Amino acid sequence: MVISTNDIKNGTVLNLDGQLWTVIWFQHHKPGKGNTVVRTKLKHVLSGKTVDRTFNSDTKIESAEVDRREMQYLYQDGDSFIFMDVTSFDQLPIPTEVVGDAKDFMLENQNATVALNEGNPLYIDLPASVELKVEYTEPGLQGDRSTGGTKPATLETGREIQVPLFITTGETVKVDTRNGDYLGRVSDK
Repeated sequence: MVISTNDIKNGTVLNLDGQLWTVIWFQHHKPGKGNTVVRTKLKHVLSGKTVDRTFNSDTKIESAEVDRREMQYLYQDGDSFIFMDVTSFDQLPIPTEVVGDAKDFMLENQNATVALNEGNPLYIDLPASVELKVEYTEPGLQGDRSTGGTKPATLETGREIQVPLFITTGETVKVDTRNGDYLGRVSDK
C-alpha cells in the first residue's frame, strides 16, 4: 500500500528498500524558504535500531501491513516455538531467531502478541512483566536479609537473573521482560 508522507502517524510501519521500519516520532517542518519536509525517527522492526530520516512533503512511500495477533505459546519443537492463534486455533511455528530473548520469559500456555507481515512472524511482544518460579538459588546467609546485595537465581525457564539475598528456591518472583530485572516477590495466594 502506498501512502503520502503527509499520512504518516506514530506506529505506521513503512517498507523502505525491503526493510520494515516503525515510525516512533514525526514532525512536519516548514523551513523559512523551500518546501515542507517531514522529519521522522524510525525503528527497525527486527533489529530495534533507530534512525532519523527526512522526507519531502507529499512524497509517496510504501507502507506495510503488520497484523498483531493474540497467540498462546504451546511448546518448543526443535528450532521452532509453536504458537496457537487464540481465535482461529491455527498453529504457527516461529523460528528461535524470531522469538529471541522472549524465550527466557515464556511458559507453556502463556499468551503473547505475535506481529505478522504477510503471514511471516516478525517478533514476539510479551507483557511488561511475568511471574516465574525460582528453580535454584544459593541460600542467603544470616544477617544478609536486609537491604543491599544480590545473588544469582535460575528461573524455571532457565534464565539466570540477580535477586535480593532474601529470595529462596521455590519462591515466585516478578521479572521485567525487557531487560530481565527482578521487580519483586510474588506472595502466594
